[in-house]
Amino acid sequence: MRSGSTPPRKLVILTTVAALGAALLAGCADDSAGDDAEGETTVTVGTFGVFGYQQAGLYKEYEKLHPGVKIKENVIERNDAYYPQLLTHLAAGSGLSDVQAIEVGNINEVVTTQADKFEDLSHAEGVDKSRWLDWKWAQATTEDGRTVGLGTDIGPTAMCYRKDLFRKAGLPTQREQVGRLWAGDWRKYVDTGASYMKKAPQGTVFMDSAAGLFSAVYNGYAERFYDSGGKLIYRDSPAVKTAWSLAIRAAEEKMTARLKQFEKPWDQAFANGRFATVACAPWMLGYIKEKAGAAAEDKWDVAPAPRPGNWGGSFVGVPKAAKHKAEAVKLAVWLSAPEQQAKVFAAQASIPSTPAAYDLPEVKNARNPYFGDAPTGRIFSAAARRIPTLVLGPKDQQIGNAFTDIGILQVEQQGKSPAAGWRAALKEVESAVDG
Repeated sequence: MRSGSTPPRKLVILTTVAALGAALLAGCADDSAGDDAEGETTVTVGTFGVFGYQQAGLYKEYEKLHPGVKIKENVIERNDAYYPQLLTHLAAGSGLSDVQAIEVGNINEVVTTQADKFEDLSHAEGVDKSRWLDWKWAQATTEDGRTVGLGTDIGPTAMCYRKDLFRKAGLPTQREQVGRLWAGDWRKYVDTGASYMKKAPQGTVFMDSAAGLFSAVYNGYAERFYDSGGKLIYRDSPAVKTAWSLAIRAAEEKMTARLKQFEKPWDQAFANGRFATVACAPWMLGYIKEKAGAAAEDKWDVAPAPRPGNWGGSFVGVPKAAKHKAEAVKLAVWLSAPEQQAKVFAAQASIPSTPAAYDLPEVKNARNPYFGDAPTGRIFSAAARRIPTLVLGPKDQQIGNAFTDIGILQVEQQGKSPAAGWRAALKEVESAVDG
């Protein structure tokens, strides 16, 4: 997962020895990478986590299509280490890879403060903005029309749920019926939680965390912390108010496991079958499979979320200080094309940001056997088409974390009043936006 607001995305596969070794060895882009003794051009690609290009065989495929070009990927495991380094190198105009990845949580800051340091890809050969989801293209485009990055994957949300626990609680288990329980309204989801808790199997609760619910709800609104004019609206935002009230209700009615996502107790709760539902993006399916293990195979399933939102996703851009700009632009365009995005999806379930890919067999026919053979390609693609154009601001991550990691946790885990939790969250937000 390459998300910065809650967990760093694709954490399930970020801990591989190969990625760690690459991070330690590559740390930062190698300025000396370029033309080797045989006259080959080495194009460097800076990424965080696992983007799937190497895993899907795309680098080798590109090299075969372009004799004389070699690709070297410089990997840093976590975006919270990668992004500050990227900003440092942009300021210095050196140490940059030819192609640099940008996480969705950072794209607004790049667009508003770093656009002059990136090539405008809007008119690059082979680029047609209509190939991308409108909101994805808009996120990486400046007010005057310059596009600093081409969209790669996105993180449309669905609901992952335990069929066995639903059955024991007297709820339907078929994904179509489950989706109808809460279709169109997150309040219905919490109402379903109340029904579940009346007959909850011993030792279980309905959802993993109030913070997870908060994030899933507010990410389904176009305006969350900022309005379309860039004004901070987090105090009165309908998205924040709705998400907060539902999260607090879930916490106070004890339908959550009171866990912090992506920490060890949360991981263990998957294995122990502690909770029945969790909001999930495509990249999270592999995480659940790893943590829940073979014993939970076919117990989990996937249904549409009450309202679609986005959790994660990235872009690829070309710095103006890149050593091989022309080749880098060609590579960035090729990697982000629908056909390549579909191949990455086939390798690791990263939903493309190009709708044309949804009709390709790698996506359209995709099913996940661990999750009851759920038609994940169809479910997540349908959600992707309905995600609103999210209004992003420079402090989105910090504001979101203030509510989830400070305010809600104080209520859920420390027993503080909702009013006290709200005040603590606002205090943290004010510190972040004034800093």
